Amino acid sequence: MKQSNQGRVFQVKWATNAWEIEQASRIRREVFCEEQQLFEDHDRDEIDLIAQPLIVTTSILGMPEEVVGTVRIHQSEPGLWWGSRLAVKKAFRRQGVLGASLIRLAVSSANTLGCHTFLATVQEQNEVLFKRLHWSTTGYQDIHGMKHVKMQAELEYYPPLVEPSLGFWVSGRPVKNIAISPYLIGPEPTNVNSIVEAENASATH
Repeated sequence: MKQSNQGRVFQVKWATNAWEIEQASRIRREVFCEEQQLFEDHDRDEIDLIAQPLIVTTSILGMPEEVVGTVRIHQSEPGLWWGSRLAVKKAFRRQGVLGASLIRLAVSSANTLGCHTFLATVQEQNEVLFKRLHWSTTGYQDIHGMKHVKMQAELEYYPPLVEPSLGFWVSGRPVKNIAISPYLIGPEPTNVNSIVEAENASATH
């Protein structure tokens, strides 16, 4: 063990393994059912049958270890994509980049696949965050008794990725004067905008 002020490293990627999908579903259940009580037993719906789940994982020696955040994307018609069910595990909401990085991968992945419009319906308290990430407001509505904002991404700020399924690496906020295992430091991450996440666990439904 050694002292380090380097932030913890995370991989933002498509969920491709069964354990990744299962852990992503568990986070959604914890956030939307147990914490926010928007659903009872689960939050699954017909969109899950066609959606691609995206995840944030911690890693050891460059290998995914634990899923700590998730979002899903789907194409409702050619070129029209949606993001939904964005959730970050409670213990990781202070990292500063996880929610923003999931949004970045979601829109850039769709842009790679021929997206001309990317939409989401987000909880009202997260409207400011999305505007900072270059989204515009198109309307308002109530969902499950909670006020939501209809928003559209400005695609020019989300360029296509060469390999969207592989995603990218990000680092959280630096941790000072805390012993950190060298196995948790990992390689130098790809630099992204460090935009502070909203306090709430989720941003989209």
